Amino acid sequence: MNKKFAKAKRIVKKYKQEHLLQFYNEVEENQKEDLLDQILGTNFNKLNRYYKNSYKDDSIPNNKISPINYYIKSNLNENDKNVYIEIGEKLIKDGNIAVVTLAGGQGTRLGYKGPKGCYEIDVPPKKSLFEFLCDQLKEIYKKYGVYLKWYIMTSISNDAKTKEYFIEKDFFDYPKDKIYFFMQDTLEIINTDGKIILDNFYTLKRASNGNGDIFHAFKRSRLQKTLNNIKYISVSGIDNIILDIVDPLFIGLTSYNKSDVASKSIAKQDLESNDWVFANVNNNVSIIDPKNLTEKMIKSKNKKGNYNYNQVNILAHIFSKRAFINASKQKLPYHRAYKKNDYINEDGIKVVVKEPNSFKFEKFIFDIFKYYKKFTLLEVERNDEFAPIKAFIGNATPETALDLYLKKQNK
Repeated sequence: MNKKFAKAKRIVKKYKQEHLLQFYNEVEENQKEDLLDQILGTNFNKLNRYYKNSYKDDSIPNNKISPINYYIKSNLNENDKNVYIEIGEKLIKDGNIAVVTLAGGQGTRLGYKGPKGCYEIDVPPKKSLFEFLCDQLKEIYKKYGVYLKWYIMTSISNDAKTKEYFIEKDFFDYPKDKIYFFMQDTLEIINTDGKIILDNFYTLKRASNGNGDIFHAFKRSRLQKTLNNIKYISVSGIDNIILDIVDPLFIGLTSYNKSDVASKSIAKQDLESNDWVFANVNNNVSIIDPKNLTEKMIKSKNKKGNYNYNQVNILAHIFSKRAFINASKQKLPYHRAYKKNDYINEDGIKVVVKEPNSFKFEKFIFDIFKYYKKFTLLEVERNDEFAPIKAFIGNATPETALDLYLKKQNK
């Protein structure tokens, strides 16, 4: 223990993080061991680099940006739709499609203590976000006679509770051997001065490192070997209950174009909004902050009379198996997010914050797009496929989502 403590002390001194050992003598022996292991397991050099890089100018020169071509689902002619649907349905029937749900978040902003996916909406009867998605998969079975593989990415904060919930609900009557769980990684949280914050006297505060960790997390869990019969992987978030997660037309269009990656999008309602948009940067597919666009670019249109820079990401992607597996070989950048995080102050008091006070670093799934040239973008109707549930109040609530869900069900 003395050698381990001495090593940890040298490390925190080198990186000016001495506060991490401030309460070392006030905790139990097993807690001391845990704290030392956390310090020795932290890559302070990388964390410092992420912190410094996050202050670099991330603006993109206008001459590096160009429009991305996209389809509009409502404008497709019936013949083309039928071709795409036929291709997609065959892939589904043959069991060539897998579904991945990104469900690493907690239900805190919904006033719910537990995994966000376990949050229930009174349809009625009450139904959790997980069950909404599982119902879609069961409908696929009824229609095509195949149970698709369902992969669920959890986080260290909700993995155990998520699995307990599935057991409690008997996996919603979906075959247990078709459901796989895998856990994304975490990264330390720092304050605005670059200091790692303490969750308690012997625990470094950590948070999930973003949906972009999906590729490495999937590989770490050794799940790539379960994709033997899979050709395409549909990836989406947990909180959009009206998204068609197994869309024959979208799947067929992706396959028809021989695309490595495809995304669904919605059109901006307000061209001046801060919503990030799809664009090419150096001829590579990206999603960019509109601050990089001139007023002329924002209002520009293509030859079909559609806006060039109005396609918004809704976290609905398809990857070919090859592209999904190869993505685990790439290193995605970390982006800084300003968040609220309670912490232990220098007096050993737990501080409960009401305003953002710290930085977490996240990888975004869309940063992988630039590595693939064969890309398909499909604009879908907002009210048909986009009902995010973000908080208990505002424009993306359980109530607004349920209203859109019921309208879609009654169509």
